Order: sequence, then structure tokens, then C-alpha cells
Amino acid sequence: MESVATSTLLSAFIRETARELGFDEVGFAPATPPVRAEFLCEWLAAGYHAGMAWMARDPGRRIDPRVHFAGAVSVVSLAVNYHSPEPTATDSATGRISRYARGDDYHEVLKGRLEELARRVRERFPDVPARIAVDTSAILEKPLAQAAGVGWIGKNACLLVEGKGSWFFLGEILVGAELPRDAPALDRCGSCRRCLDACPTGAFAAPYVLDSNRCLSYLTIEHRGPVARELRPLFGNRVFGCDDCQDVCPWNRFARPAAIAQFRPRPENIAPLLSDLLGLDDDAFRRRFRGSPVLRAKRDGFLRNVAIAAGNSGDRRLVAPLSRALGDTSALVRGHAAWALGRLGGAQAGEALEIRLALEEDPWVHEEIELALLAESRAG
Repeated sequence: MESVATSTLLSAFIRETARELGFDEVGFAPATPPVRAEFLCEWLAAGYHAGMAWMARDPGRRIDPRVHFAGAVSVVSLAVNYHSPEPTATDSATGRISRYARGDDYHEVLKGRLEELARRVRERFPDVPARIAVDTSAILEKPLAQAAGVGWIGKNACLLVEGKGSWFFLGEILVGAELPRDAPALDRCGSCRRCLDACPTGAFAAPYVLDSNRCLSYLTIEHRGPVARELRPLFGNRVFGCDDCQDVCPWNRFARPAAIAQFRPRPENIAPLLSDLLGLDDDAFRRRFRGSPVLRAKRDGFLRNVAIAAGNSGDRRLVAPLSRALGDTSALVRGHAAWALGRLGGAQAGEALEIRLALEEDPWVHEEIELALLAESRAG
């Protein structure tokens, strides 16, 4: 695979086949640490990875693609559109699920298409080794995509594709052959700071620097414990993820609906009723979200989010399902249900909290109930 002619044939074959498989963007970069790869170490040192301890384990593995595949010479960076244009749920009695999670789990969909692309490359060019990577692989996807000309990393830390926006999943194929390099993408955010100003929790420590400790996507998906009390009111009705920094991005006015059927939203995920979600036991949760990214939050973490959203709703019709959640097997759910009842207030909420206070054995939940009763008495 040393000749220029063969390299050109290989690159053309990859681009054409990738398009056939539904990838919207394709770019080539060297399989070396991308520019500003040290930013990861700086970000980790600042503690911005929050509770995602795995990100701090051997960061050198993320920086250099060749650690994953010693024979890698080039990186094929690929992007596929997942945009769901349906309006975000605004009714306080419903929950907001991030657009990327309204359809099927992209890990499996993207993995299958990447594997098929790699298989076709090996079939057509038997001497070219190829290995895939997708999200869960320890690899710097966004910096590599920028190096490959696919898009630039915006001030909201998302990858932005010029003229198309940021609603894209990324994947890579590490190839053991030289490919023509694409010019790195230029930053086109300019002086715009809409994403920074729109963040409901102020999670951006600076432009391009996201502090996961305050990010609602992290808090509703990866975070496993109780949510800090001062952050709960900022959840609004978000139950899984947050799209605010992308919703306001001017580049997303060019976004088009996803072409791949699996990424189109399931109707029940567009504006689910909080009252329905609060009633999900473990089996019902797994059935309801089978094949969905929402499963990543786990049932207890998801219902924690739902309870917070219910508390923010101002809708006392949710007092009854929240009262039932006070008896949940999960302390995490019980504690946040107590907070929500205290926030909604009213005699029914106060009675439910008093009854549970006499039964509760978990010290943290007991404290949440006492604080909720205090809040409820003030709310009337």
C-alpha cells in the first residue's frame, strides 16, 4: 500500500463506501496525537471530569491512537447526523429527553456500520489492516475529527460541522495505510457566546471548557449519587441529558432531520408524562427503554431525575405518584421524591412526608424528608 495510486484508490473507496453506509462526513488524519491533545491532561487536572474516574486512567491511551492499534498510520473520522427536529417538551408535566437519546442506542447502530465499512475495506484491500473505534473506545474523537477536517470543536465543546451544525455522532477506523490528509477544520465560532450564556447551570468554566460537575448531561446520565440541592431547581423538566447549548447554536439552523431510521425519535420519548415515568419498576424501565441510550442512567438514576423534574413542575397532580415513590426500594429515589414533595407543598404532600418519616431508616433520606417538611410548611 505504498504507492500514491493505491492510496488514492483506497481513500476514494472509503469515502464512497462510507456514504453508501449512511455516514454524512468523512475525513482523514494521521494516527498521531492531535493538536492540543495535552488539553485532556489539563482538563483532568482541574477535576472537570467529575465522577467519571475512568477518564483519568492512563490518559496517554486516549491521546495516541496507536496505543489501540500499533499498526495504525491513518485515522478515518466519520460523522453521522442524528438530528430530531421535533420540539422540546415544554409542558411541565412532561420530561425532556435529549435528542440523541430519543431513538435507538447509537453505539450499536454506529458500531455495525463501522464494522461493515472496515470489513469492506479489508475485503477490497486485503493487505490493509483496519480497526474500528466508537465513543466507548478511549480515543480523542473530537480532536481527531477536527484534524481530519470533519468539523471544529465549538465553545460548547461539541463538534460543529460547517453548514450542518452539531447534531452528529462520531466514529473512527484506524487504518494501517497512508491516506491523503484532509486540511484541519478552522474554528468558526467567532465572537458568538450563545451556548455559554444559555447553559442553565453555568457549566462552562471558560469558552471550550466544560465542567462536568455542573453539566446537566453528566448529572442526569453519568452521575450515580444524589444531586446537589442547589442544582436541582436548575434541572427544569430534563430527565435525560440537556441540549440547550446546541439548541441555541446559530450553526444548527442548517440542521436537517436524521436520515437513518434508528435515530429518529420513538414517539413515546418525545414528551413522556412524568406521572408515567415515576411508576416504572426495574422490569418496566428495561422494557420501556429497551435498545435506548436512556438505559445508561440506570433505573434508579433515571427516576431520581424524574422526581426532580416533578418537583420543578409546580403541578400538584404529581403529589400522588411522588408519594408512592417515597416507598421505593431505592434510597436515591426516595430522597429526591421527598425533596420534590417539599417543593410542591400542600397538605397531601405534608401527610405523605410525615408518614414516611416515621418509617424511614436511611439517614440521608431521613434528612431529606425533614428538610422537605420544613420546605412544605413554608410553601403551604
